[in-house]
Amino acid sequence: MTALHETGAGTHLRRDILTTLLPGFDGTEAPDWVLRLLAEGLGGVCLFGQNVADAGQLRALNAALRTANPLAVVAIDEEGGDVTRLFYDRGAPYPGNAVLGRIDDTELTERVARAVGEALVATGCTVAFAPDADVNSDADNPVIGVRSFGADPELAARHVAAWVRGIQSTGVAASAKHFPGHGDTSSDSHLALPVVDVPLETLRDRELVPFRAAIAAGTRTIMTSHILLPRLDAEQPATLSPRIVHGLLRGELGFEGVIVTDALDMQGASGVHGIPEAAVRALAAGCDLLCIGSDNTDAQLGEIAAGIEDAIRSGRLPAERVREAAARVRELGASAPTVPATDVGAAIEPRHSPEELARFAAAFDVTDAARSRLVASARIGTVVRVDTVANIAIGVAPWGPFAAAAASGEPTWLDDALLVVLAADTPLAAPASLPGPVLVVGKDLHRHPFAVAAIDALRAERDDVVTVDMGWPSDDRAVADIATFGASRLVGEALGAFVAASLARVQVETP
Repeated sequence: MTALHETGAGTHLRRDILTTLLPGFDGTEAPDWVLRLLAEGLGGVCLFGQNVADAGQLRALNAALRTANPLAVVAIDEEGGDVTRLFYDRGAPYPGNAVLGRIDDTELTERVARAVGEALVATGCTVAFAPDADVNSDADNPVIGVRSFGADPELAARHVAAWVRGIQSTGVAASAKHFPGHGDTSSDSHLALPVVDVPLETLRDRELVPFRAAIAAGTRTIMTSHILLPRLDAEQPATLSPRIVHGLLRGELGFEGVIVTDALDMQGASGVHGIPEAAVRALAAGCDLLCIGSDNTDAQLGEIAAGIEDAIRSGRLPAERVREAAARVRELGASAPTVPATDVGAAIEPRHSPEELARFAAAFDVTDAARSRLVASARIGTVVRVDTVANIAIGVAPWGPFAAAAASGEPTWLDDALLVVLAADTPLAAPASLPGPVLVVGKDLHRHPFAVAAIDALRAERDDVVTVDMGWPSDDRAVADIATFGASRLVGEALGAFVAASLARVQVETP
């Protein structure tokens, strides 16, 4: 029989190997293979929207997972904004990082993070893959954008620190991401290997500033990114690079917590080597906990574990490196709050007053022309909803005022308007014939040529068009009349309140 010491480590190396793995699975109940591997030492699981039906179901799922392995890490991508898993069916009731950065009240950021943490504790989750510590220095960034607190390193740093303090005050571990910084990229590491070709001095002055703040605030974990930094390592992406993980993060920045990888099924990590080899290289680089993906299988985990064991046997990967990683993961799991004994129901859903909605709306960037057009109107005639291919990190969660209207079930100004859905394969027909005024609502509008073309056509034929960009707008704001810097359900509520208040002015003032 394998002897266990107080952290659960055994004399058999297989248990330590399993402890470094963090798979995902499909469905709202734990598959038998997941429960079996947890009992054998699996490090935990990463939950996604597909695993969440409601708060009660999630609490029951997490109770089953943590019964199978009391030291299991139950991680979830809950950023409190556009990226949400707890509220994947209806959009998050939190403002998101970019809105918080624009308000620039660290006490507010800390309160929001604490609310996220309390919701995670109530449902039995132990680690939040948040905050996003990237400095969004490229307005064309297809994967970060409003997930960032902003383009200024110092602003991002103080809000990253506040977020870490807030969520960890509840006992949930934070995970600052995506080290050493995914903000200066124009491609998505889910689909390719982004390159950030900047000197180390630039990294120190920009990308690393929020990560230093996260470490100073005590973040329990940091997540690596699958990006190539040729000035540091011309061959390996950050996740697989000893120079970046061990040398920069452990050595220069002095981080002593758990280093977790972004999902290894992403092209930026495993597109060349495959997942088992990427897992070996990530461990060798200094990573401790390996996110595998969102829909993994028993056979796949077996291949990964066998690949790691073969690398140890051949001398490519020191066994002590794996034992060290496993010990850190078990320590992280041992410190988690217990799963509540009773169902939390709707307790995780925060409510916001009109004054709070107005405060979030005050963070919007609104042109004078947009204000004038709304105030001069008694109603919105047409809403053009711009649908684009979903960012993989965000997924297809409901967004903006459409999420807010669906969740409230109450009549809004949207009900009085003609709804036109615009997509790349459904061009806007007869723009001059649409009832006015026309409100165009989309995300990252300037990055989608079909959306820009439709807006140009509308503006060429009429003067009652107001465009709302709920993503990260272009630097020149040429497309966005209103930039909300987020598309969570809460931001959608704030936009709805802003539009309704603008329309009400003319309704009150008209005899």
